Amino acid sequence: MSPSGSKKKKPLDIIVKLALGVLIGSFTLIWGGMYLSRPDRSIPPYTVGSQNRHLVAAHVPRGSTDEEIERLLKRFRKVSHQTHDFGSMKIYPTTPGDPGGRYAHILIYVFDDAGWTDPEKLAKYVDGDAAVVREYERSVRGYYRLQDREEEAGIGSLFKNGKISDDKRTLFKGRVTDPLPVEAEPETGISISPM
Repeated sequence: MSPSGSKKKKPLDIIVKLALGVLIGSFTLIWGGMYLSRPDRSIPPYTVGSQNRHLVAAHVPRGSTDEEIERLLKRFRKVSHQTHDFGSMKIYPTTPGDPGGRYAHILIYVFDDAGWTDPEKLAKYVDGDAAVVREYERSVRGYYRLQDREEEAGIGSLFKNGKISDDKRTLFKGRVTDPLPVEAEPETGISISPM
């Protein structure tokens, strides 16, 4: 015993220090991975259900609002203007080997019913099955079309009774070389970051 009567603290064992380091490092890696791979909440969650050459069928959750679909279509527009590479949007090249680029022609239909994005339905639509074509185009909630350097997007069903629907609202139409309009960034939703 020391003259003052107190015990000297023992330093932590190297194994304990290593275990604490691994524990803290693991939580840091998990948090960092969750933060870096968080979903983009400025657009609705969507899935590309099927693709037939330049025609892409995507779906959003049932009940998605027109504003949410509009934000998704504007994101396609932004990608077209900035990188012209829809790979980051889960779309395979629509015109591979084309001198105009891998995505020179693209037509994206957005549905809120995953059944319409089934590869078999898309194949029947492409083949021109009259019953499928009519219902397919009536079920579209939004579309984005890029033809060479011309683009267009709209909300609403495309056709009703064989005619262009009055429900369709054109969001934008123009050239991809035109400057993008300056718009306020949408709310991103709840962040998982503690910062």
